[in-house]
Amino acid sequence: MRTRTGWRRALIGALASLTVVLGSTAYGGTGASAASGAAGAGTATVTNSSQNTASTKTAVQAATVSSAAAAPVAVTRWTQTSEAGDPVGQGSSLAYTPETASFTVSGTAEYVRIRVMPSDISYWDVEFAAPHGDELTPGVYTRAEGAAVRTGHAPGLSVIGDGRGCGDTYGQFTINQMETDASGAVTVLDASYTQRCGNATAPALRGSFKYHALPLSYSYSADPGSTFAQHAIAASSTHTGGSSTFALTPSAEGVQYMVSGQREYWEMSLEPPTGERFEAGRTYPLAFSSSEDVAGVVINVSAYGCVRTVTGDLSFTRLTRDDDGAIKAFAATFTLRCDGTDPALHGTIHHYA
Repeated sequence: MRTRTGWRRALIGALASLTVVLGSTAYGGTGASAASGAAGAGTATVTNSSQNTASTKTAVQAATVSSAAAAPVAVTRWTQTSEAGDPVGQGSSLAYTPETASFTVSGTAEYVRIRVMPSDISYWDVEFAAPHGDELTPGVYTRAEGAAVRTGHAPGLSVIGDGRGCGDTYGQFTINQMETDASGAVTVLDASYTQRCGNATAPALRGSFKYHALPLSYSYSADPGSTFAQHAIAASSTHTGGSSTFALTPSAEGVQYMVSGQREYWEMSLEPPTGERFEAGRTYPLAFSSSEDVAGVVINVSAYGCVRTVTGDLSFTRLTRDDDGAIKAFAATFTLRCDGTDPALHGTIHHYA
């Protein structure tokens, strides 16, 4: 979990060095936060300074990527909605970024704590805890109990707003991305949660938190009657880090892309037109094999795909290469038809971009 590709570590490191100050300050929580103590390997703080936007822009430009205009930008954001009757959120809807609140992340993959402070007197604490003896990894955690008082093998979740918390938490959360540095401090986090107080059917408090997170997902919809509609598990679905694993391998000027999860296995081979490189902002016609002005594509779901011919188009909205010119991150959309038939497969890819 502490090993990641060099380009992404360079990008996150550049962002962190300019917008985050690492230290050993103990986490100042209340309620469950105070009870759990200062267990962090370090504390990272993002303030609502007017310098954040400029610093982030400079960091991205300085990172080791070659397509500066289309370089991925890491996101830090917290959103939350509360149903009527929820004692913590009290029916409110909130959304904050580093421009409107200060963010503090402390702890490790065993127990991570987030504090969001919209002002000097207002704060929100969100805590995610692995079952005792474990570490958090991407996935779905059900039957969560209060983070500081979890029993047995239960995961922990606590959301506290201005001192309001659950006496007895019923919840679940999903970790889509999590990365740590050599000291164990959390450097990347993408998570969502649902907390209910008192019982499993109580009014819900739902939220989503991103900290230096880059987009990572694959979504598709298959028209009725298409080859992929017959062999995919669902007519449409979205794969994220909480449910699926992703792999990208550069191949010549193109890329091999794989997604595994939700009882599906998608595999794609994308090659640019003869003599060209893929570029962001362009749309390419598709065929089985690349040729002049035509990109080549082979795509399968769980070993099933087009048999005779492929038609369609592929558009790159973002594309990043390393110093050697290999594709390391991209965002793209495509429409693909098999064997001259009209029903199509529509897809969107975000691989750290």
